[in-house]
Amino acid sequence: MAYRILVVEDDKEILEGVSIYLRNQGYEVLQAADGVEGLARIEDADEVHLAIVDVMMPRMDGIAMTMKLREKYDFPVIFLSAKSEEIDKIAGLNIGGDDYVAKPFAPMELMARIHSQLRRYARYLSVLSTGAGKSTRHAVGGLELDEEAVDVCVDGIPVRLTPLEFKILSLLIRHPGRVFPADEIYERIWNDRAVSTETIMVHIRNIREKIEINPKHPKYLKVVWGVGYKIEKQ
Repeated sequence: MAYRILVVEDDKEILEGVSIYLRNQGYEVLQAADGVEGLARIEDADEVHLAIVDVMMPRMDGIAMTMKLREKYDFPVIFLSAKSEEIDKIAGLNIGGDDYVAKPFAPMELMARIHSQLRRYARYLSVLSTGAGKSTRHAVGGLELDEEAVDVCVDGIPVRLTPLEFKILSLLIRHPGRVFPADEIYERIWNDRAVSTETIMVHIRNIREKIEINPKHPKYLKVVWGVGYKIEKQ
């Protein structure tokens, strides 16, 4: 499958450099110089499989662009930014980003992140397209998750999760009452050794915002301080 990747970057040198590396890896590349142009490229394309988005850009920055595209699209977004402060990483992940690479970066590191995100997205698309097989529904109280249909409902109301959020919730709801350490969640979902688990904290917070009536006093997704996370048995 020829993946189509959108690169949104106002620095022409970085834009062209990343695009050359991607094309050499066999990817189809779309280019945009800011968020406004990036959204237009997405709308005009038949399909986009991943976006690499700079955070700081004129007209519309990467954060605003990603918030807008998440209203309709689930493909992975990798942020690029010259800033490496934790607040920037958390802000990007909070609004629907899947990964974050700080500038300057090694091209092969970016390629590894891209390959990893595309592998996960391909599995997600595969689940969506295969309607056959035994239904794998899980329910805890009013929280329901269907692995086959890739949907989540709370008290009968559909909840929209990103692919990573869905995978994390699916792991937890399959084992209600079991506490999963953050590094185990990372290794199971990312299929890689956990170097930093901050991203798990952010995704857990996002899931809570979507499935809990009162995220500050959660009914389903609980933190066991110093240990990890679990779906509470009902």
